[in-house]
This record gives sequence, C-alpha cells and structure tokens, in this order.
Amino acid sequence: MSPSPHPRFFTERILNYLTLFLLLIQVPATAIFLSRLLKGPGRHPPIEPQEPTPQLLGSVSVVVPTLNEALRISPLLECLSRQSYELREIIVVDSNSQDGTPDLVKLAIQQDPRFRLMTDDPLPPGWVGRPWALHNGFLHSSEASEWFLGMDADTQPDPGLIAGLVKTAEAEKYDLVSLSPQFILKYPGECWLQPALLMTLLYRFDPAGVNTKQPERVMANGQCFLCRRRVLAAVDGYSSAGGSFCDDVTLARNIAAQGFKVGFLDGAKVLKVRMYEGALQTWKEWGRSLDLKDASSRAQLWGDLWLLFAVQALPLPIVLTDLFLSPPLPLPPYPTPPLLLLGLNVFLLVIRFALLLAIAPSYDRKTANGGWLFWFSPFADPLAVLRIFLSAFRTPREWRGRKYS
Repeated sequence: MSPSPHPRFFTERILNYLTLFLLLIQVPATAIFLSRLLKGPGRHPPIEPQEPTPQLLGSVSVVVPTLNEALRISPLLECLSRQSYELREIIVVDSNSQDGTPDLVKLAIQQDPRFRLMTDDPLPPGWVGRPWALHNGFLHSSEASEWFLGMDADTQPDPGLIAGLVKTAEAEKYDLVSLSPQFILKYPGECWLQPALLMTLLYRFDPAGVNTKQPERVMANGQCFLCRRRVLAAVDGYSSAGGSFCDDVTLARNIAAQGFKVGFLDGAKVLKVRMYEGALQTWKEWGRSLDLKDASSRAQLWGDLWLLFAVQALPLPIVLTDLFLSPPLPLPPYPTPPLLLLGLNVFLLVIRFALLLAIAPSYDRKTANGGWLFWFSPFADPLAVLRIFLSAFRTPREWRGRKYS
C-alpha cells in the first residue's frame, strides 16, 4: 500500500495553481500597461502661459457652471478677470445656488463687464445638472466667438492660460483640447489617497500629451475644456452627453468618433485646481466619477477593471504576502512560478514608485499638512482600485447636492 501524499504536497500544488492563475491575469495586463507608458517620451510638452496676439481678439467665450460654489469660486473669478483681450465673455450659469454664489458673480460684474450671470432652466428629464448648465451657456454664448471654453468653479487659471491654450490648439489643429491640472493638496489624507486615485487614470489611458487614435480611449477633463464653437454646434452642444456623470469624456469621445481631432494635454503649468476638502470628500465625490462608465461600453469597463486589479491593486499585497507570510526557501536552480510572480510584482511596484516622480509636478504641496504622504500613496492603491469597482456598479443618486431619481 503506497503512502498517502504529505499535506505539504497539496499545499504546494494549490500554491502553484494560484500562482499560474495570477500570472495569467497579470502578464497580459502588464504588457498593455507598459505599451502605454512607452508612449510617454514622445508626448506633447506641457502647455506654457503665453501672451495673446491681435488675431485672438474676442475669440473665446468662457462658460462656468455653478451650484453652491461660494466657498471656492472667488479665485476663478479673479483669475478670469486677469485674462487678456482674447476673452470675449464669461458666462456664469447658476443652478439656483442658495449659498451666495450669484452675489459673488454680481460683484465680479461690477469690476469686469465681460462677466454675465444667468440661471439655467429647470433640469429636463434625462439630463445631469452640469452638462445642462454648460449646454445653456453654449446656447447663450456669442456666435462671434471661435472657441468655447468650459471651466469649473474650483479652477485657478494662470493669466496666460487662454492664450497658450488657443495658440496650441491652432498650431496642432485641434478641434477640442482639454487639460490635466495641477492639484492643490492641503490635508494628510488627501495627500495619501488622491494620487492613488489619479493613478487609476494613468494606468488605463495614454499619458497626457499623447494623441490617442481610438475615439473610445480618448480622455478629457471638463475643468478646462476648449472646443471650436462650430464643432460644438455640429454635435448639438452637450446633448449627446446630457445624461452622463462624466460628460467631459463622453462628449470628447463622441466628437472624436465624428472625425474631429481631440487632444488631452498637460496643463500643470497654467491651471491649478482645489477639488475637494480632505480624503473623505475626495473618496465620495471624485471616486464615483473616475470609473467613466457613462462614457464606456461594458466590455471596455470590464477590461479597465481587470487591468487596474492586475497591475495596480495586486502588486503590493502579493509582495507583502511573500515577504512577511511565506517561509524562506532556498533559491531553485531555475525560475519557478512563485519566483516569477514575485519578480513581476516587484517590477510593477518599482514602476509605481517611479511614476511618483512623473506625477509630482501635477501636485502643489507647498502648503499641505503632511505633504510627505504623497510619496506613500502607492500603499493606497488597493483602496483606490476598490473605489473604482464600487463606483462602476452604482449609479449616482446625488451630485453636488442635487438629487437624481
């Protein structure tokens, strides 16, 4: 009678099967991720502030949607007043704010006649508040303007932003171009969590400044969203993105699908933004739009979730498990599946920490309390990916205080 296998035999077999399964998940995802990173060296350089030239006179209409933005809109109003003669008008479309936002805009109107204040119509069925406000602003903007620029109330543009943005768009023949900003961080929790959430975008899409060929992979940022007015008119304004909670990406992909040239560039030198106050607000508000499900097919959404799970969420737990829970074993004469898995995930972690150097210019941490936690943000990666998963399977019922059925 042959002896029964030792329990360790079954443990090692299960471990090998699990290892092979994880490699099957991670290896193709790593290849896709690296193919995107390799495009980085050829990307368009960051936008620089520029002085306007006479041909830009009155060429841009700015539209700002607002809903209870009194605590953060003042820097934007001041910064827009410092833009030069390329800016024809600034239309603030308010959705019946109750916190004094319209009063701040009225004060700005007294200082700069380019400001206008309007209240949008009641929200129609099927529309989300932000694209509805932008659509109304577009309909009331001057037809003499060549460019439409949507900006959020939490942004702080450099005085040379609009001139630099329009000149770049014209030189590169963009029909639509949006910018990634420099984020202002203040509190320890957000210094740790926010970069991990941002990294979910860097893992899924080409770097800012790379011309993405596939319309369904185009990225955009509605905080600074410049589009030729004739192009926006051709797609009936924001109608095609009216029901989207990520209207910027949805609209940009729809425009790209119609053959127009769409760009997403690095704007860290010309645009700052203070989005949310602390880690909890960042988790709740920004985390629920980062999945981009409203702009993606189900297959694309599942593909993105697989990639994030494989190359952003798994490396840290796998490496820590091997370091602290696995018993030390002598190195075999040839690579085994567990050793290959460990090597792959150490490699992914090295890349992840190196990417901190790449995204560091995208953060203003000069006045942050606990700004050093930025360098430990890779430890928040599993949490950030969990947030994307949670958001991907939930439809928002409330946004900026407005409730949706």
